[in-house]
Amino acid sequence: MNEHVEWSEPEAAVAPASAAVTPADAADAARLVAFGLQPKLQPARDQEYGELLRRYREDPPFARLADAVAAGLGLIVLEVSPRAGMAVTAAEDSVFAVRMGDYARRTSADSADRFLHGLAHLAVAALAFPRPEDLADDGYIGRVSVNGVDAFVRQACRRLEERAEEQGENTDPATDAPGLEAAWRIWVRRSSTGATKDARRLAGSTTGIVAKAVAFLTDSGFLQRTGDDNGGTYRTTARYQLQVRDMAGSAAMAELLELGVVPVTDGTATLLPAEDTDDLELVADAGLPFHS
Repeated sequence: MNEHVEWSEPEAAVAPASAAVTPADAADAARLVAFGLQPKLQPARDQEYGELLRRYREDPPFARLADAVAAGLGLIVLEVSPRAGMAVTAAEDSVFAVRMGDYARRTSADSADRFLHGLAHLAVAALAFPRPEDLADDGYIGRVSVNGVDAFVRQACRRLEERAEEQGENTDPATDAPGLEAAWRIWVRRSSTGATKDARRLAGSTTGIVAKAVAFLTDSGFLQRTGDDNGGTYRTTARYQLQVRDMAGSAAMAELLELGVVPVTDGTATLLPAEDTDDLELVADAGLPFHS
C-alpha cells in the first residue's frame, strides 16, 4: 500500500490546467516581440502596443512568455518600458543580426571600408554618450552631426598619430591590421568630403561613410534627424542609449574615450591629451550595432 502511495505522489505535482499557456497568450507575446522589432514605432501612438507593454509589466507569466519568444528568435531584451517600448537587440547567432561585412559591402567592395564603417559607428556612439553619467541618465539626449563625427575622428587620429610617434611605433603598417592604431591611418588618407561634378558628397569619403552610418541608425530607430546643418544633425533615442549601454564596456569604446573627449551639445567635440594608460586590446569590427 505504501509503495502505491509513493508511486502516485508525483501526480499531485502536475500544474493545474488553469495555469497553462493558451495559443492566444503565445500570439500576444509574439505580437509584442514583433512590435519590438519595429524600432520607429512609439508605444504612445499605438494602442495595442501600449496595452501589451502594460500586460508585460503587470503579468509576470506573460512577461516570461514574451522573453522566451524573444530568446527563441535570438533576441536579447534590453528594456521594456513606455519610453523605449520592447527594446531588443540581436544576439550574434540570431537571424536578425546585422553583420558589419554585409553592411559595408552594400556601400563599397573596398575591404578597408569595412573597418571605416565600424569606426564611424563607434565614433557616433562615443560622441553621443561621452561620459558614463550620460549613459546612466534616462533623460539624457545626445546630439551628433555628420561633420562633427568626422572632425571628432580626425582629432582622434591626430592624437593616435602623436602617440605612435612618441612610442616610436611604425607609422605605416598594413592597412588590414586591427585596432584604432590602424584605423586612423586609413581614415586620414581618405578625403573628408570629396565631390562629384554636381557637388554631391562621395559615398567613399569619410563624411559619406558617417552619413551612411547615421542614416542606418535613423532607419533603425536609434537616431532622429533634427536638421541639415553640419552635414545633418541628429538626436539620440532611448533605444540607442540602451544599445550603447550594452556595448559600453567594449575595449574599442574604452580606447576611443581614453583619448579625452570633451562633450558639447551641438554635435561637435574636441579632444584633450589623455593621461598615460595601458594599451587596450581592440576587437576588429567593433561597431554598433553589428557583429563581426
